[in-house]
Amino acid sequence: MNENGYAKGKLANSPSPWIMLILAVACGLIAANLYYTQPLVESISSSIGLSSGAAGVIVTLTQIGYGIGLLFIVPLGDLLENRKLVVALLMLTAIVLIIAAAARNAALFLTASLFIGVGSVAAQILVPYAAHLSPEETRGRNVGNVMSGLLLGIMLARPVSSLVENYFGWHAIFMMSSALLFLLALVLIKALPARKPQTTERYPAIISSMLRLLKTTPILRRRALYHACLFGMFSLFWTTVPLVLTSPLYHFSSAGVALFALAGVSGAVAAPLAGRFADKGLIRPATGISIALVLLSGLLPIVFPGGSLLSIVILVLAAILLDMGVSANMVLGQRAIFSLGAEVRSRLNGLYMAIFFAGGAIGSAAGGWAYAMGGWKAAMWLGVFFPALAMLYFLTERRVRQDRK
Repeated sequence: MNENGYAKGKLANSPSPWIMLILAVACGLIAANLYYTQPLVESISSSIGLSSGAAGVIVTLTQIGYGIGLLFIVPLGDLLENRKLVVALLMLTAIVLIIAAAARNAALFLTASLFIGVGSVAAQILVPYAAHLSPEETRGRNVGNVMSGLLLGIMLARPVSSLVENYFGWHAIFMMSSALLFLLALVLIKALPARKPQTTERYPAIISSMLRLLKTTPILRRRALYHACLFGMFSLFWTTVPLVLTSPLYHFSSAGVALFALAGVSGAVAAPLAGRFADKGLIRPATGISIALVLLSGLLPIVFPGGSLLSIVILVLAAILLDMGVSANMVLGQRAIFSLGAEVRSRLNGLYMAIFFAGGAIGSAAGGWAYAMGGWKAAMWLGVFFPALAMLYFLTERRVRQDRK
């Protein structure tokens, strides 16, 4: 049995493009559930009787659920048959989405939001699953292709939910997503090969091993900290840019903000490109370029302040560069940690995602505070701090032999 651990020797060779496409679409549909509510907070809170001051807890609880899932559900990918685990999570999420759509009080909706976050970690079981299916020479490319689907789901979720709400109300996006996840579960159980991890460890031992993995895996810590900084800038930008676009500076409508968000989607093309660079042994130079792109995306709006057509063009360019840098660096990090061993890939991925997700939460909170205190320019100056910190840390990588990947 090779490191991919295929049951009864299945799929010893590289998976078909059809399988990779299914995985990419699945990751996008699952990850989108984390972001559908962000533009709908005001509508949802008024409908379920939640005060405006407490409305932010809708998004926060989904994020908390996701963090719980990363640390306690994703590691099950190193223990349980992956396909069945993912399908079970999809069915759970689909049911909870129906409950969220039908909720008429805050307690029920907020509980559902927490479990939507927990179930959405199914995407982070499929990413290392794609690495298991792939031989070493194409692992980066395949992971990049799957991650491009996940990133497209993240980037399209906000504009799609805004448009759906505009025509059908906020309940519709939850019902639509539930139907898609039910259908997706049927497709995955039929199309994907089984993968049963070859391990004798029990769940408590797997969970307790995660802290040891973090302590003894320098490349995991380094790659997670790089991406925590870049995702901090990503979250700060996408939290504050709708505020400035709808301000008197630009007078964008909600539809205009949705169209602006669509512009950043093109940045997802960097994910498969980064995977190809990684397969050629160019993780380190590609990482430097990714960090530089995110740094540039924060500096451009500062150099070209708002109020003109040029500044709108610059904002679009900044959004594209930001999404390109973040997409590429995420894949580079996963390619690096997935090379450390098949038996711990799910745990490594859970830790990697949890750490950089925490960076995103910090960036989002910091961005809202900076915008309230000093406006858009203050938010961007604070945002630039995150990739600048990543760049400074990156410059120390030459002296860290074990991180030369």
